[in-house]
Amino acid sequence: MSSTAKAGKQPASKAKKATKSAARSESAKPKAVPPVAVEDQDAFVEAKARTARKVDKSLDATQLYLNEIGYSPLLTADEEKFYARLARSGDDSGRKRMIESNLRLVVKISRRYINRGLTLLDLIEEGNLGLIRAVEKFDPERGFRFSTYATWWIRQTIERAIMNQTRTIRLPIHVVKELNVYLRAARELTQKLDHEPTAEEIADMLDKPAADVKRLLRLNERVTSVDTPVGPDSDKTVVDTIADAHETDPSELLQDSDIKDSIAAWLDELSEKQREVVSRRFGLRGYESSTLEEVGREIGLTRERVRQIQVEALKRLRGIMENQGLSGESLFS
Repeated sequence: MSSTAKAGKQPASKAKKATKSAARSESAKPKAVPPVAVEDQDAFVEAKARTARKVDKSLDATQLYLNEIGYSPLLTADEEKFYARLARSGDDSGRKRMIESNLRLVVKISRRYINRGLTLLDLIEEGNLGLIRAVEKFDPERGFRFSTYATWWIRQTIERAIMNQTRTIRLPIHVVKELNVYLRAARELTQKLDHEPTAEEIADMLDKPAADVKRLLRLNERVTSVDTPVGPDSDKTVVDTIADAHETDPSELLQDSDIKDSIAAWLDELSEKQREVVSRRFGLRGYESSTLEEVGREIGLTRERVRQIQVEALKRLRGIMENQGLSGESLFS
């Protein structure tokens, strides 16, 4: 065979070998996954983003707030008097310290109203308005701890807010949101002005037309029975929350020094265990107000036993007070 023929065969042989080698390499490679459509990728990413946003909103806002107020130290009895006197004299630093040191009290009370129509953060916001009002009205010279006095104001503002959310006629969600803005402004103005604000005052505060405010506030009007319960877990009815013009203001009653002296005498008529339970539960004799569980842990009894002792003690106290022409409900409700 000629050299020219041999030269022609060699390239052909090499080409065949190269083709087989390439085929083996291709078979060894993993098969490519079909590309996902761009629309499907976008939907998947958006779904993950929505889930993340829901988790963030439900956990982050509340947890961040609770973490923030956790750094505010509680006040001793002497510090409380000092800052309360400053606040009463108009000092902003004293007022701020009294508020910041009792924000955890608002959270503690707000938790009792969960699942009543408002989120925890909304309950805390309403309770903080009551705390601010309590700081403004508190008189440290009367001898009561501030937490005992503030509890009444915090509960009042929270319960009033919950009642405002209860509607017989369901409103569209965007209307409810707008109405809640006006109602919140009205409550803030009530605290500042000491009277029910007019639609014009609310409109000025929010820079809204007075006609729009009047129209939305009319949607808040409703008819309800005075026998309607305040809430599903409460024995109180609407009529129980209506102020009696002939009765003493509870805030004045709580700070009356004569009542303070009487309480000390009444407690002395209880047994030692009853006296300790009532004092710890209602923040008397220097104790902070505590739950049944907390009292049980502190004195080594079960929650149920503490509750039984409390019932017995309050029944005896109410009998003593009624014999003197007073109502025990005003102090131990």
